[in-house]
Formats: sequence, C-alpha cells, structure tokens
Amino acid sequence: MKAITLPDELNLSSSKSIQVFDYRSSREISRQQIILNQNTFSFLIEGAKEVVFDSSTISIDNSSFLIMKSGHCLMTERLSEVKNYRSVLLFFTNDMIQRFIHKNQLSSVKAPTYRSVFSFSSDDFIRRFVDSLLDISRLSSEAQRRLLEVKFDEIMLYLIAIFGVEFLRSFMENSDDSSQKFRRTIESNQLVKLTIKELAFLCNMSVSTFKREFNNLYSDSPIRWFQNKRLEHAHYLINTEKKTSTEIYLEAGYESLSSFIQAYKSKYGTTPKQQHRN
Repeated sequence: MKAITLPDELNLSSSKSIQVFDYRSSREISRQQIILNQNTFSFLIEGAKEVVFDSSTISIDNSSFLIMKSGHCLMTERLSEVKNYRSVLLFFTNDMIQRFIHKNQLSSVKAPTYRSVFSFSSDDFIRRFVDSLLDISRLSSEAQRRLLEVKFDEIMLYLIAIFGVEFLRSFMENSDDSSQKFRRTIESNQLVKLTIKELAFLCNMSVSTFKREFNNLYSDSPIRWFQNKRLEHAHYLINTEKKTSTEIYLEAGYESLSSFIQAYKSKYGTTPKQQHRN
C-alpha cells in the first residue's frame, strides 16, 4: 500500500504555515501509511479514528480530537453508522508553534516524556471553534491565512488554560535522533500487532535496514523478540490477573488457541491452564 503524504495529497501546499481542510470519506481505511509534512489538529466529526505513532497508539471517536506531530504514522478510519467519515484538519508548521511560544513567553516549559500525538476531549468551545474553521475555509486564501493565524492562538491558549502547557514541549523537542526514535518505536509498540513493514515505515527505514538495525540493538530477530515480549505479557496476565488462555491468546498475537498454548509451553515448560492452577 502506497504511503499518503499530507497535506500535499489534499491539493494543499506544504509551504503555507497554516491551512484548513474539511476531509470527508465514505471508504474505510486500515493502517494506511501516512507521512505528515506538517503538525495537524484532527477534529473528528463523524466516524472513528486510530493512529499509531512511534511513541503511542490512540483511538478516538467524535467526542475527542487529536494533535499530531509531523512524521510517519499508521492511520485507521472507520465510518459512522450512516457510513460517513468526516474530520476537519488544521495543518500548521513548527514556525507557528515557535511564534506562539515566543509571543506568550513560554520558552521555559518543562520537558515531559516525549510524545508524538495527544488526545483531548471536545466540548462546546471546541465545537464552536471547528464551526468557525469551516466558515473561514470558504474565504479567500489571504483571508484564510490571516484569520487562521488568529484562530491558532485561540485554540492553543484555550488548551493551555484547560490542560496546561506540557504538551507544547513535544513540538519543541528534536526527534531527529534516529537511534532513540528506533528504540522508542519498538518498545512503545511491543504489544501492538504491527507487521515488520509497518514498523519499518514508522522508523522511516526500508525493511532490510530495519531488520539489520533491530538485530544490532536487540541481538535477535524482530519475530522472535516480539513473540517473547507477548508471551511475557501473557504470562503476567495469567499469573497476576488470573486470565485464561482463551481470553488472552488473540491479545498475545496468536491466531489460534492451540498455537498460543504450544508457544507458551515451549517457553515456560507448562501450559497456560497448568500455570493458572498454580
């Protein structure tokens, strides 16, 4: 599946510092490879959305919205009950963030744990804000630019007032360290059932380079390493949360109960059922 580059493939220009797009679709997509050339607000109006980034996986419905940092992600879009999907997208550059931080004297924001995507709950203010974006999208290009710059300050000031300033730091952090990004992608997604190709895309690598780097870092193949991590997680669920193999084999990444039991016994010398009794 070919990667989609945004906002370019929406006939928008990556050279603009801020722009809005009313995205509608009647077709579901599953883990579409997306290259975000700009940071993006995604205000979901209809349907459901899941995004997988290097640092986390987030699922939302239209009661929430996302702020996504530029980079590679996997995106799933599910239709509403009336078979529609709609999201108002507000694209903005790092320069917009830097201007806002300088204007509001926020340079001393403390660094949190690095994250590439944030989810926030929608409320009446947010819904009115999205309506205003749609009104602005119908104006001339120059009017849009001027008004969207004002609207950007508005939404960021509102989010800071409600949620604090911590999320801004992720937009200031430099994530160009490929080794750090590689490890973060692997360890944040160790229990997410991603293919090697999908993991390589999140790391912006070819599959062959990904496998080589993985072996250099973990001294194991990706398949064996992920299988081992998922079996360790299954072992925890059986021993600590007293779950049965029937309840967890899919979560552990196995298509059948029998293959999970066989792999579990090979690693721990006992079946999940026997372990559960102990």
